[in-house]
Amino acid sequence: MLRVANFPRRRSASDVPIVILLAPLFLGFEVWQLVLSERYMGIKQIKVNADPRTLPMANWIAAAWAGSLLVYGLWMFSLLLHPVGRAQGIVLIVITVLGYAMRSACGLKWVLVVLTFEGSIRVGMLVSLLAVTWRRM
Repeated sequence: MLRVANFPRRRSASDVPIVILLAPLFLGFEVWQLVLSERYMGIKQIKVNADPRTLPMANWIAAAWAGSLLVYGLWMFSLLLHPVGRAQGIVLIVITVLGYAMRSACGLKWVLVVLTFEGSIRVGMLVSLLAVTWRRM
């Protein structure tokens, strides 16, 4: 008698919450944020002892940056609603809160170091989220 093995059901993209599929967008945002922070608080600015709050920034860049940060924060909290990205969402939120606390406590010369370290951990968590999502598809 021929016996058919019970193979697990193949997963599809519809099994993954749509909110997790936005991770590549926020990965791009993280890279953009690292580039902007280097531009406004980078080594050149530290050498001339410039205050980044006094440097000129186009209004559309400031508005896009602030709006993206708000959307990014909402997205991080929405990850807590899904079991697939919950661990990464928790780490993203904790790193953001700890990074903000450290940036507000240190001098301007250390802000770039904290931002770079914070950004690299967030990029790692986003890559981890993408890898977990890819394996579930």
